[in-house]
Amino acid sequence: FSYRTIYFKCTFLALPCTLCKVCHDDAHCYLRPRQQCIFTPLNSNINRNISEVLLSEPRYTSTFVGSSTLTPCQFTGCSFGAAAILQYESVRFRVESVLEEVREEKLRRLGEGQSHDTAYWHNWWNQLSAIQKQMILLVSAVDDWWGRRSEGQKTAIGIIALNTAVLCCWRIPVMQRTMLKFFTSNPASKTRCLPMLLSSFSHYSILHLTANMFVLWSFSTSVVSLLGREQFLALYLSGGVFATFISYVCKTATGRLGPSLGASGAIMTILAAVCTKMPEVKLGIIFLPMISFTAGNALKAIMALDTAGLVLGWRMLDHAAHLGGALFGVVDYVKELVFSVVSG
Repeated sequence: FSYRTIYFKCTFLALPCTLCKVCHDDAHCYLRPRQQCIFTPLNSNINRNISEVLLSEPRYTSTFVGSSTLTPCQFTGCSFGAAAILQYESVRFRVESVLEEVREEKLRRLGEGQSHDTAYWHNWWNQLSAIQKQMILLVSAVDDWWGRRSEGQKTAIGIIALNTAVLCCWRIPVMQRTMLKFFTSNPASKTRCLPMLLSSFSHYSILHLTANMFVLWSFSTSVVSLLGREQFLALYLSGGVFATFISYVCKTATGRLGPSLGASGAIMTILAAVCTKMPEVKLGIIFLPMISFTAGNALKAIMALDTAGLVLGWRMLDHAAHLGGALFGVVDYVKELVFSVVSG
């Protein structure tokens, strides 16, 4: 890190002794409550060590997640409440747009001087330079391409663009401190609530981003057609927050504290929602078209694998977050079943 000295005022914070000036033995450095510790981190190449910082396990001995217990419930309620309002406004806007198009069509049929309008635009086009014509054609082509995308694909493109922007921010040295504070989820951090959401848009490598966004793109059309864009976004964001909270709980219970990031928890929520609503749909593996399986069996296999990873203590992935996201997607489906039974 670029800064030389960090001041800590904390309760029971364990630090690697190679960085601490208070003690110099091989044991951990346990600070008494309200005791200050000043240590100088080793100089390192930030860009080269992003993954090392994220994958390393800090030696904290105590943390508290009680203050963030209500956050998933509060955020979920606000998200789906806002989604319901936006969905109503979207339907109202579409109805008004259709009525406006009908009125404009009537005016065009009753209007006069259409040949004059055509001649005017023809002369305007001829007065443009070659570069201006190319730019207009390019914008028109992009607009046509965007118009052919489904609503789910348009939503996924927005999420992919946001995740890509966050990945670029990781490569800016002056933003490293902010990224580590707000875009990585760690129950040992002083800032715990906001990273529960922002870490779902954060990735530390292009491969990590590509894998998650490919899965999101594959299921975006199906889930948006089932839920609608607003409900999809509420489910995606709430699933990411809930997955991070489950990760907090498991890390605190096992004492294996460390930062996590990635959209896997939110994507597992979307995957579980699709697989539970359409369990008989056939899925396949990219580059292996001869292998296919049902969506229901795929979800069971993924959850079993993450359960094994959580029990056996595999460190490569945040299996607790994956399970939390999948459970949130299943619970959303169960909620709809209960509502349909009660209303029916």
